[in-house]
Amino acid sequence: MVRGGRVAVLCAAAVLVLAGCGQKAAQAKPAFESAEKLPERLAKDGTTILVGDPDARMTVHLYEDPRCPYCEEFETTGGSPKLREMVLDHRAKAEYTLASFLDDRLGGGGSKRAVNALRAALEKGKFVEFHKVLFDNQPEESDDGYTDAYLLELAGQVEGLGGPEFSAAVKSMKYRSFVTASEKAYEKAGGAKEPEGPGTPTAVINGKRIPMDYNSLLLNGTAFESLLQQISDKPWDWEATSL
Repeated sequence: MVRGGRVAVLCAAAVLVLAGCGQKAAQAKPAFESAEKLPERLAKDGTTILVGDPDARMTVHLYEDPRCPYCEEFETTGGSPKLREMVLDHRAKAEYTLASFLDDRLGGGGSKRAVNALRAALEKGKFVEFHKVLFDNQPEESDDGYTDAYLLELAGQVEGLGGPEFSAAVKSMKYRSFVTASEKAYEKAGGAKEPEGPGTPTAVINGKRIPMDYNSLLLNGTAFESLLQQISDKPWDWEATSL
């Protein structure tokens, strides 16, 4: 059953879309020059990838599988570009848990290879750039298209990422243990009700997950931006909601 507080916050995003409202909050720090300049690192848990200003007061934790077409929609035409703007402006920081369950459902190993390659890119400080390139060039979900050759080809679009070390990490699945641990972290996030994981993409904002009933917000850039702006302006309202 949907509670009133949740409706007030989530539906406010739709109101803002219709009204064209929502001013950006004042920026205490100069924006990062570009996505390539964003800080990125592996969290202490060994699976979460952290992007942006660690002092940003809004945290958006995303669960994604590289082969998921809805993740591709979120990343390219949905809410991700707006989130990226807020991360650049220090208004939010992003966290990523990378799943690979679609390999088991569809066959092949493309998700696992892509997650391994993303971890290798992080090691070179190129996660943000490579992550965008992967989703901009995502193969069809049913096509196990993230081959070693294709991943290395895409890496060529990211200045400073290619080279023998990265190539070896991709071909040898150097970060296989990270891939496995990340999938387990994704499954754990589903809790007892969703032992196979919460689905992708899923967003958890300041510790509260957007309910599945409202997940379409992730695919609507304007609505997602409005929701993020609401939470940024009045985080206490979001914290007070019962989800």
